[in-house]
Amino acid sequence: MGQTLKTYFRVLKLTKKPSREEFQMIAKVAGIGILAIGFVGFLIYLLLVEIPQLV
Repeated sequence: MGQTLKTYFRVLKLTKKPSREEFQMIAKVAGIGILAIGFVGFLIYLLLVEIPQLV
């Protein structure tokens, strides 16, 4: 247990706060990913629910 805590603290010491540019890039990539997944989900919804009603 003690070794695990030491490992956690060592990792925390290596981390750093991202710069403003790094944060903005991460936020953009995450936002694009969320939008892409939502769009795919919407297409699946259209294909499985709405289009069969029109045919």
